[in-house]
Amino acid sequence: MRFIRLFFVIVLAIVLIGIALANRQDVTLNAFPANFGQYLEGSWSIQLPLFLVIFLAIAFGVVIGFIWEYLREAHIRRQSRQRATHVAQLEREVSTLRDSHAAPRDEVLAIVDRPKAGGAVNPPRPIASPSPAPGTTLPAPNAR
Repeated sequence: MRFIRLFFVIVLAIVLIGIALANRQDVTLNAFPANFGQYLEGSWSIQLPLFLVIFLAIAFGVVIGFIWEYLREAHIRRQSRQRATHVAQLEREVSTLRDSHAAPRDEVLAIVDRPKAGGAVNPPRPIASPSPAPGTTLPAPNAR
């Protein structure tokens, strides 16, 4: 990519130097039409090489284009700032809600976890007994 950019700059420089060498003659640049300048008193014209007039016109057009685009996109930048502010506000709100609801307790779990009124807590019951329940054993295999 760097090579392509360097190649483009070199070609552009060669073309601009060629234009400058081909257009070295002086031209008169007038700021106002011929008859209008006499009412303003003074000389409103300047002698410049033609290539300089061409390059200044291109530079002036580029600057005007940049300013035009900057003004045209002002509403987009304003909308982007407003949305960024709104996103920051929502992130703060979510952070606050996460902090306030860090360990939410379910109402059903709160009732189950509450100790009984008698004060004595029943010891935990064993989940499984050491011997199998009746009727749950497999029949003995047939001996042949």
